[in-house]
Amino acid sequence: MKARTSSSTPAMSTSLRVSPSVHGYRFDTALRKKAAANIFESINEESLQKLFRNSGDKKAEERAKIILATDQDMEEKTRALMSLKQRRKDKLLQFLTFRKYSIKVH
Repeated sequence: MKARTSSSTPAMSTSLRVSPSVHGYRFDTALRKKAAANIFESINEESLQKLFRNSGDKKAEERAKIILATDQDMEEKTRALMSLKQRRKDKLLQFLTFRKYSIKVH
Protein backbone atom coordinates (compact mmCIF):
# COMPACT_ATOMS: atom_id res chain seq x y z
CA MET A 1 0.00 0.00 0.00
CA LYS A 2 1.38 3.43 -0.92
CA ALA A 3 1.40 6.27 1.56
CA ARG A 4 -0.61 9.23 0.44
CA THR A 5 1.19 12.51 0.01
CA SER A 6 -0.62 15.51 1.29
CA SER A 7 -0.73 18.67 -0.76
CA SER A 8 -1.54 20.83 2.28
CA THR A 9 1.13 23.05 3.81
CA PRO A 10 2.92 22.01 7.00
CA ALA A 11 1.58 23.19 10.36
CA MET A 12 4.51 25.58 10.93
CA SER A 13 4.47 27.37 7.60
CA THR A 14 4.91 30.87 9.02
CA SER A 15 8.34 31.87 10.23
CA LEU A 16 8.59 33.16 13.76
CA ARG A 17 10.63 36.29 14.34
CA VAL A 18 12.63 37.00 17.47
CA SER A 19 12.74 40.75 17.05
CA PRO A 20 9.48 42.56 17.74
CA SER A 21 10.58 45.45 15.50
CA VAL A 22 9.47 43.44 12.46
CA HIS A 23 5.86 44.00 13.45
CA GLY A 24 6.28 47.62 14.48
CA TYR A 25 6.81 46.93 18.18
CA ARG A 26 10.00 47.79 19.97
CA PHE A 27 11.68 46.70 23.18
CA ASP A 28 11.04 49.18 25.94
CA THR A 29 14.44 49.30 27.61
CA ALA A 30 13.37 52.18 29.84
CA LEU A 31 11.33 49.75 31.91
CA ARG A 32 14.27 47.45 32.56
CA LYS A 33 15.96 47.46 35.94
CA LYS A 34 19.24 49.34 35.85
CA ALA A 35 22.42 47.36 36.47
CA ALA A 36 24.17 47.93 39.78
CA ALA A 37 27.91 48.33 40.07
CA ASN A 38 27.82 46.48 43.40
CA ILE A 39 25.21 43.73 43.44
CA PHE A 40 25.55 43.39 47.23
CA GLU A 41 24.96 47.07 48.06
CA SER A 42 21.41 46.68 49.39
CA ILE A 43 21.82 43.39 51.26
CA ASN A 44 22.57 42.94 54.95
CA GLU A 45 25.36 40.75 56.31
CA GLU A 46 23.06 38.08 57.75
CA SER A 47 21.31 37.53 54.41
CA LEU A 48 24.62 37.36 52.60
CA GLN A 49 25.97 34.81 55.08
CA LYS A 50 22.83 32.71 54.64
CA LEU A 51 23.22 32.86 50.85
CA PHE A 52 26.82 31.64 51.07
CA ARG A 53 25.99 28.99 53.71
CA ASN A 54 23.15 27.60 51.59
CA SER A 55 25.51 27.30 48.64
CA GLY A 56 27.85 25.17 50.75
CA ASP A 57 30.47 27.78 51.61
CA LYS A 58 32.25 26.84 54.84
CA LYS A 59 33.69 30.35 55.17
CA ALA A 60 30.35 32.15 54.73
CA GLU A 61 30.79 34.56 57.64
CA GLU A 62 34.30 35.58 56.66
CA ARG A 63 33.37 35.96 52.99
CA ALA A 64 30.35 38.14 53.83
CA LYS A 65 32.47 40.40 56.05
CA ILE A 66 35.02 40.85 53.28
CA ILE A 67 32.37 41.75 50.71
CA LEU A 68 30.54 44.21 52.95
CA ALA A 69 33.69 45.90 54.30
CA THR A 70 33.51 49.60 53.51
CA ASP A 71 37.17 50.36 54.24
CA GLN A 72 38.47 48.25 51.34
CA ASP A 73 38.50 49.03 47.65
CA MET A 74 37.55 46.43 45.05
CA GLU A 75 41.14 45.31 44.49
CA GLU A 76 41.66 44.61 48.21
CA LYS A 77 38.36 42.73 48.40
CA THR A 78 39.32 40.64 45.39
CA ARG A 79 42.67 39.76 46.95
CA ALA A 80 41.00 38.84 50.26
CA LEU A 81 38.46 36.60 48.53
CA MET A 82 41.16 34.95 46.45
CA SER A 83 43.22 34.28 49.59
CA LEU A 84 40.22 32.45 51.08
CA LYS A 85 40.13 30.25 48.00
CA GLN A 86 43.90 29.71 48.15
CA ARG A 87 43.77 28.71 51.83
CA ARG A 88 41.18 26.07 50.99
CA LYS A 89 43.42 24.69 48.22
CA ASP A 90 46.42 24.71 50.58
CA LYS A 91 44.50 22.79 53.24
CA LEU A 92 43.36 20.23 50.69
CA LEU A 93 46.92 19.80 49.45
CA GLN A 94 48.14 19.51 53.03
CA PHE A 95 45.52 16.85 53.77
CA LEU A 96 46.34 14.85 50.65
CA THR A 97 50.08 15.04 51.36
CA PHE A 98 49.54 13.93 54.96
CA ARG A 99 47.35 11.08 53.80
CA LYS A 100 49.96 9.99 51.26
CA TYR A 101 52.72 9.88 53.89
CA SER A 102 50.55 8.22 56.53
CA ILE A 103 49.75 5.40 54.12
CA LYS A 104 53.46 4.82 53.41
CA VAL A 105 54.30 4.65 57.13
CA HIS A 106 51.89 1.79 57.87
